[in-house]
Amino acid sequence: MAVRNQLIHRPPQAVWAVLADPASYGEWVVGPSESTPLDQAWPEVGSRLRYTVRLGPWSTEGVTTVRHREAGRELELEASFKSLGTARIFLQLRPWGEETLVVCDEHPLRGVGATLHNPAIEVLFQLRHRGMLARLARIVEQDHAAARHA
Repeated sequence: MAVRNQLIHRPPQAVWAVLADPASYGEWVVGPSESTPLDQAWPEVGSRLRYTVRLGPWSTEGVTTVRHREAGRELELEASFKSLGTARIFLQLRPWGEETLVVCDEHPLRGVGATLHNPAIEVLFQLRHRGMLARLARIVEQDHAAARHA
């Protein structure tokens, strides 16, 4: 199970604002190049987000479903990627003084991905999370900086 932390220099409500914006997932999640809400209620439980992954001329789509949420604190998702199966992604926002500690816990849940899960794949998850959480921090912190200078 890949667990990674990132300290974001903004309060939890600023981080949650980005998590609650379905169009932003293509900007900070490593893999997808774009995301589109399938339901207007994102991130309510049961709402879905379609994402596109592109590698050169090849592209495919997947769907992510909200399985659990506590607004401003927790978001648990199930990402479905066709024949590879599904993965569980749990994002927890912990107040850390004036900042937010984001904890990301992801692991394969169903299908081929879960069956073939091994230590080498864990390393890939860790690398993905490092980039993903750094992008999330950059977006949240840049939004704050832009709002201050506007």
